[in-house]
Amino acid sequence: MSNDFGSRLRSGERLVGTFMKTPSHVALEILILSGLDFVVLDAEHAPFDRTALDACMAVARARDFPTLVRIGAGTPAEILNVLDLGATGIVVPHVDSVGKAEAIARAARFGEGGRGYAGSTRWAGYTSQTMPDLLVRSATETVVIAQIEEPAGVEAAEAIAATEGIDALFAGPADLSVAYGHTSMDNADLDAAMARCGAACRDAGKGYVTWVPDAAKADAWKKHGFSTFVVSSEHGWILQGARAAASAIRDL
Repeated sequence: MSNDFGSRLRSGERLVGTFMKTPSHVALEILILSGLDFVVLDAEHAPFDRTALDACMAVARARDFPTLVRIGAGTPAEILNVLDLGATGIVVPHVDSVGKAEAIARAARFGEGGRGYAGSTRWAGYTSQTMPDLLVRSATETVVIAQIEEPAGVEAAEAIAATEGIDALFAGPADLSVAYGHTSMDNADLDAAMARCGAACRDAGKGYVTWVPDAAKADAWKKHGFSTFVVSSEHGWILQGARAAASAIRDL
């Protein structure tokens, strides 16, 4: 499943995932059983260290389950770290220029000036696979998703989507709304930004992703061309379930 996630993403297949905020391989095991298509470990906004990421990636690889990591910054060191651990791909925040898009795409791919090669990592099968096979696998498996979270990123959306090695754009509704000066995600600027990024992805043949709190918002925003939805997080679902159960029992 991990090795065909990129083609499914780019094809426009409806995919559903979530952000995982709890740095626990047990939480990931539970989410894998939920019927989701993928999970994004949120190493930007949650306390994932290398040990927690390593444990989660061991589970993800053992289950052959597509697992991405949203990294804190698109540096070559961070990109190399999570890909060597076994991530199917990366979600990189605040990509607001073609230069940034080119840099993260290069850092995630093997070649001159790109990802450093090591055959001894989990991703590489701990020396059990050959260099030619791994180079082919990287080209077909590794996914790079650029988050568009600023007006500058929207203005450059066409060029970012067309960048070789970028597989999808991720329109960040909260950050875009705040950047445009709004205090909620119900605003015309966000709708226009989503529409423009969606057209850019369609023209470039790339995937288009966003975060939504629930299915109702996914239904409202699908008109912009989104095919992949990162829905809430396990934190959100824990709160929703606990609140609903507590309220229902108090109402007996």
